[in-house]
Amino acid sequence: MNHHHRKVLHSIFDHPLSGNIEFKAVESVLRELGATIDNRSKARIGVTLNGNTVAFHHSQHTLPKEEVMRVRHFLQACEIDLSQYPV
Repeated sequence: MNHHHRKVLHSIFDHPLSGNIEFKAVESVLRELGATIDNRSKARIGVTLNGNTVAFHHSQHTLPKEEVMRVRHFLQACEIDLSQYPV
């Protein structure tokens, strides 16, 4: 995982919650973590990581804060440990 991916990963877990995270960057981080991503209908993608599956809205630009929270909760459920990915 390169430096840019680690910065995006940490920004997902930052407090206060960031509203300036590009969807493509999050998708790239998920792939780097080993997630399988498939396209679903109505601008949604399915993400499977560590046995957990979730569907996210495919945003054209930055993710809304609610979607960033969903990504954060998904990564927590997948037991992703930020200490393994220092910035």
